[in-house]
Amino acid sequence: MSAPYVLVVDDEPDIRSLLQEILEDEGYEVQTAKDAASARELRRARRPDLILLDIWMPDVDGITLLKEWVDERGPSSPVIMMSGHGTVETAVEATRLGAYDFIEKPLSLAKLLVTMERALEADRLTRENVGLKRRVQPAQEPLGRSATMQRLREQVRRVAQHDAPVLIVGEPGTGKEVVARYLHANSTRADGPFVDVGVGAVTADNAALELFGREDGERVHFGLLEQASGGTLYLNDIADMELAMQAKLVGALQARAFHRAGGTEAVPLNVRVVAATRHDLAQAVQAGTFRPDLYYHLNVVPIAVPPLRAHCEDVPELLNYYAGLYAARDHLHYRNFSVGAQNRLRNHAWPGNERELQNLVQRLLITGGDEEIAQAEVEAVLGEAPRPVAGQLGVDFRLPLREAREQFERAYLEYQLREAGGSVGKLAQAVKIERTHLYRKLRALGIDPREGKDGDK
Repeated sequence: MSAPYVLVVDDEPDIRSLLQEILEDEGYEVQTAKDAASARELRRARRPDLILLDIWMPDVDGITLLKEWVDERGPSSPVIMMSGHGTVETAVEATRLGAYDFIEKPLSLAKLLVTMERALEADRLTRENVGLKRRVQPAQEPLGRSATMQRLREQVRRVAQHDAPVLIVGEPGTGKEVVARYLHANSTRADGPFVDVGVGAVTADNAALELFGREDGERVHFGLLEQASGGTLYLNDIADMELAMQAKLVGALQARAFHRAGGTEAVPLNVRVVAATRHDLAQAVQAGTFRPDLYYHLNVVPIAVPPLRAHCEDVPELLNYYAGLYAARDHLHYRNFSVGAQNRLRNHAWPGNERELQNLVQRLLITGGDEEIAQAEVEAVLGEAPRPVAGQLGVDFRLPLREAREQFERAYLEYQLREAGGSVGKLAQAVKIERTHLYRKLRALGIDPREGKDGDK
């Protein structure tokens, strides 16, 4: 991982010089600014990992500068305020506005270094936990003792040692994000951020802003590429990205630099891109829905995540793992799976892969019953396959929002497609979606229009 980049803002030359010398000896990359104007310029050129900001400066004071950065939806970098004339009120005001901490001058270098380490760690955890708040992230590595899963983990560890882009392919529910996080944790960027981007959740109109950021006068909104600087940017599902955005992304990856919206200066790119998809991108390239240059750039090191049916011998281990996880996390009563139940589930087709297994375990613990889960109880749960009909959501409300929305969209479009007799033309009219976009949506959800009764008309 690259050294943390620190911006020191202080009007005293001796302090700037001393801090730069000491921090560089400690392994930091340091830039210094003598006033607010130069601080703004350096921050615009490159997002700092940490800012040391003096309160009393000749042009604009540090509190005003902090407020300016807070107005950009909160400080984009942790800020440690410094002052030789500080008061308790000043310190309280600075931390209330969003500064990580306040240190009085003359500086205690030991205290400063410890505070910096804590600020960087807190910022890393905050950014990394943004995605985790929306979903369960139960496994730290791909689970399973089978030869298939051992080979997968070995391949990921080997790939992690190189900094090339990675394309992860696999059916829905196979755990592509777990693989991506495992790759990040075993890479030289492990101490950097892991930024998870659900490509399908980013609207086409807002995609460039979210990914590349924006400059608006003195204000800078740092996009996801800069938020992931020094770490990994995970793009799931990359096939949902619009062609115009694909062109901008591949341009940035090839040039190792990009421009923010409204900006004129190139921003250096220091991130590893890991993309995931459930689709065959080679076919998407032939169909004209995915750019070949982006495909070849990402496909340097492909990793295929096997479906659960390909390593069904791992099912008993997975059942026990998730039973323990949900019992502890959700305060549910732990239940064992009988040998008969385990054997029945080993032979299940698992169309929803590991995600389906997780949901099944959670449901069996919630419904309660005997200490042991019998085969008959498993058969009853597997036999329940309600088809969504008009007026029913057909959604598991225990799922994270993104997965629940996907489940609803699939059920809704399957119902409407049946009502349209399998005609995508009639479906497009019924749901008020342009046909080209509708085809893309159906592919993303794994719905085959050809399964309709009358075909497309």
